[in-house]
Amino acid sequence: MKEFALIFRLKDIDDFRPSPEQMQERMNWLANIAAQNKLVDKGNTLIPAAGSAKVVGKDKMVTDGPYTEIKEFISGYIVIRAENIEEAVELAKGNPIYKVGGNIEIREILKRD
Repeated sequence: MKEFALIFRLKDIDDFRPSPEQMQERMNWLANIAAQNKLVDKGNTLIPAAGSAKVVGKDKMVTDGPYTEIKEFISGYIVIRAENIEEAVELAKGNPIYKVGGNIEIREILKRD
């Protein structure tokens, strides 16, 4: 089994604070992955507020972030276990983030043990 990071992206800052119903739907999706013993790390939410992030760029120049005024922003991530990226994609398809116009980037993790 390989591990994959599912990186959640939203387009609207208002979707960062889901309704109780939306939150329950997300938790049900996560519980389904956990029930399949494919949840490696339930991840974290990344706060999209001024002062909560910085970017270190070329020549170690530090700028403010996150950039919620841009097209989309990363709202969080989880780590799952799957046989291959196609299975990880299928698991990601069940997430309700698509109902609010968000998307999920799926990245295989190279473990350095």
